[in-house]
Amino acid sequence: MSQANFVGAVDQGTTSSRFVVFDRDGKARGMHQIEHRQIYPRSGWVEHDPMEIRDKTMEAIKGGLQKANITPADLASIGVTNQRETTVVWNPKTGEPYYNAIVWQDTRTAELCKELAGDQGMDRFRSKVGLPLATYFSGPKIRWTLDNVPGVREAAEKGEAVFGNIDTWLIWWLTGGPKGVHVTDVSNASRTMLMALETLAWDDALLDAFGVPGTMLPQIHSSSEVYGYTAEDGVFGRKIPVAGDLGDQQAAIFGQACFNVGQAKNTYGTGCFLLLNTGEKLVASKSGLLTTVGYKIGDQPAVYALEGSIAMAGSLVQWFRDNFGLIKESPEIETLARSVDDSGGIYFVPAFTGLFAPHWRSDARGLIIGLTHYINKAHIARAVLEATAFQTREVFEAMEKDSGIKLAELKVDGGMTANDLLMQFQADILNIPVSRPQMIETTVLGAALAAGLAVGFWKDKAELVKASATEKQWTPQMPEDERSARYKEWQRAVERSYGWIQ
Repeated sequence: MSQANFVGAVDQGTTSSRFVVFDRDGKARGMHQIEHRQIYPRSGWVEHDPMEIRDKTMEAIKGGLQKANITPADLASIGVTNQRETTVVWNPKTGEPYYNAIVWQDTRTAELCKELAGDQGMDRFRSKVGLPLATYFSGPKIRWTLDNVPGVREAAEKGEAVFGNIDTWLIWWLTGGPKGVHVTDVSNASRTMLMALETLAWDDALLDAFGVPGTMLPQIHSSSEVYGYTAEDGVFGRKIPVAGDLGDQQAAIFGQACFNVGQAKNTYGTGCFLLLNTGEKLVASKSGLLTTVGYKIGDQPAVYALEGSIAMAGSLVQWFRDNFGLIKESPEIETLARSVDDSGGIYFVPAFTGLFAPHWRSDARGLIIGLTHYINKAHIARAVLEATAFQTREVFEAMEKDSGIKLAELKVDGGMTANDLLMQFQADILNIPVSRPQMIETTVLGAALAAGLAVGFWKDKAELVKASATEKQWTPQMPEDERSARYKEWQRAVERSYGWIQ
């Protein structure tokens, strides 16, 4: 073990794959990232080529090792984190996919979801799986593949078709393909609609309802244990334990070391994903949030989470950049917004495709309200940033209401957290401290921490907390009367956006 001073992690995302090498302090020592194609066969359909993802991941591994200037012998273990819900069905004898990977954003299963809901509605399975019936999750995508790709159902019945989300697909190839292990972890399994949250096992009644043969499914494991070893004739050229597996948002809660009940993190990317650790307790949501597995370490009990998502965060800044042309690069929005003291009394509600949690209003549309002669482009830039913080507060309040937990701090990560103005406003509007870690790409760090913990590279949670150290914290500065007035005005603006689509 003495020569293994590093842990590696694969982060296979919606648009790219990367491999990052971490040292014991949780610092990235080398990273290589490669984009893959987005395939749009028709409106609402989104696919990836699983073989391209496999090959680009292997290429990213080689590049990451090279940039870290280490050899595979220097790695104690490997972790994997992945875009969740994206579905692959393949032949376990040959490794050939029967169809492209159907991506989480894909909406082809909308009618199937309605059919599965029947008279019982979209929450038919929620009490068992914590999720509403939606095109987002893997179960309906597997069923679509069985029903629509010639020969797949017959192959599945003969044991010649297996399913995996991207974590399962990559771990299978890393451990030797047809000789490899067919596994997933509880966090990924909890996004299929086929695993019961209480038992952490595939559920026969759910498999029957979805029409999915149990023989297709991977074995469910914890998020931190040795699943198998990399193949000697594979990309590493030697055996290295593959020992961490988490869906991307759960990997971020692990990478942020949110190990205590009531700790929460928000990832600011294209949209925002808030996850709150609810401990060993399953919390059913009455506010349109999802109940999911956060993580499970070895044979310890699973830790559950509430999840709420915001559709437009970074994507609103991109829209402002591309459609208004007032800035050339996204980070310039902070400079523009800082040139005024406040938003001048305007609010921007980005309900471009309706409002998600906690409103669930598909009839709402985006608006800018409060315009006067005084308003200029800087006020609009500021209102764009503030919209993300206001939406975060709405989901936060829904989480507090559902869980009965008073949140004391928000840990933040993702690209938008480089915007200090937004982070200060977030602390102000939530009235709690906001903390950014030294490594803002906490998704990939989480996979590495899980893999390192499993092999003793990090001894315990205390060492993981040290490896995910806070780099900067913002404390609330806004007076209470101003905070409350601003939030009330935001809520009025949101209500004005309702009912635009008749």
